[in-house]
Amino acid sequence: MKICQYNTPDAVAAAGAEFLFKSAQHAISARNQFTLALSGGQTPWQMLRKLAERDLPWDYVRILQVDERVAPDQAKERNLSSLREAFCDHIPLPPENLLAMPVVTDDLDAAAEKYANQLANILGNQPVLDVVHLGLGSDGHTASLVPNDSVLERTDRDVDVTGVYCGNRRMTLTYPIINRARDILWLIIGQNKSSMLDRLIKADVSIPAGRVNPQRATIFTDVPTVFGQSGR
Repeated sequence: MKICQYNTPDAVAAAGAEFLFKSAQHAISARNQFTLALSGGQTPWQMLRKLAERDLPWDYVRILQVDERVAPDQAKERNLSSLREAFCDHIPLPPENLLAMPVVTDDLDAAAEKYANQLANILGNQPVLDVVHLGLGSDGHTASLVPNDSVLERTDRDVDVTGVYCGNRRMTLTYPIINRARDILWLIIGQNKSSMLDRLIKADVSIPAGRVNPQRATIFTDVPTVFGQSGR
């Protein structure tokens, strides 16, 4: 695990955007495609706005969702709404290259399986994503892998549906596909994340975030920690 500390949220966002830009360049050169799975939350949108300013061959980029609230299309609480507003509407991304989680349905289990099959069709069996972006909740959750949910133990499928958490059920990537990613990018902003960040760094498996593979993980944060390397 690599930990990079910065003085301000803006510097964190800039560093995250640079990381994604370089990852995309490398993936497109090596495999003719860059697959990026994005989480929701309050922290990634500034990073994505900065990435949108970079010159990438967007035809070769596929944007996927790490998690999504079960809510109607266009609902403000949908991660997809923020993702489009902050990022996808500002880049020449072909519409089919944004793979939204299908949460508007009566059969969520079948929808989760459909999304997993879409990933497999793009990347083969046991798909490996280039970058999975994650955030960290004040209760230690990441993606929609939340404390005490049965999805935490799911090992036989890459996408599943949680119980109700903060008012909504969620569709989420599970640990197997997250932990297969070539790179995991953590974006963690705010002093209220300090204690959970320390537990994440120590791979404390009693919190959901602590069960994410640290071997290919990079943390960009403005939270001081004795484990980090100073940025600008």
